[in-house]
Amino acid sequence: MKVISRVLIAMIAAIASLFVSTGTSNAGLDNELSLVDGKDRTLTIQQWDTFLNGVFPLDRNRLTREWFHSGKAKYIVAGPGAEDFEGVLELGYQVGFPWSLGVGINFSYTTPNVAFDGQDYGYVGPGGVDFDIIPAIVTPPLFPGASISADLGNGPGIQEVATFSADVAGAEGAVAVSNAHGTVTGAAGGVLLRPYARLIASEGDSVTTYGEPWNMN
Repeated sequence: MKVISRVLIAMIAAIASLFVSTGTSNAGLDNELSLVDGKDRTLTIQQWDTFLNGVFPLDRNRLTREWFHSGKAKYIVAGPGAEDFEGVLELGYQVGFPWSLGVGINFSYTTPNVAFDGQDYGYVGPGGVDFDIIPAIVTPPLFPGASISADLGNGPGIQEVATFSADVAGAEGAVAVSNAHGTVTGAAGGVLLRPYARLIASEGDSVTTYGEPWNMN
């Protein structure tokens, strides 16, 4: 029985490692903002575990900035009728750049499918291991990988780009992404990215939280 328990524990550890990134990130709540809407509900939007990993551009172009983005956006609705809430959860960036070399700056972004949220890979109880991995996994509303491209125009300037959005319903929910890929081409000088998360109620009320700028030099 002890041998079986050890095997099951090893399997759980192996499966869990598939969902855990080995990179360094800002663990915990990064930023949040709340708003009382027209129905007297408190809408709260949060960003968690935000990490933008700037890398050397694959095209070796000095005017290209490339990065990978991981993190989670979470919303909470409290107050009368919170369970009936419907809206859109939107993620994106404010992109700041000093100038360009006579051409428009292009922004492109590609995300893989949404990661699972709230994983539970089993636990060790008094009688051994309860192998309830699949029933314990809770996912937010999933949406497929998305790809966008936007012309940011000539610098200097600050542009806001929505990378993707998902319809949400209920009193709370979350969307997580891992290693979404982004590039900016045509930018001379540094590029700053300020990630944001926005909750938009079906009635039109909205609340947005902005993170700290990330330098993509």
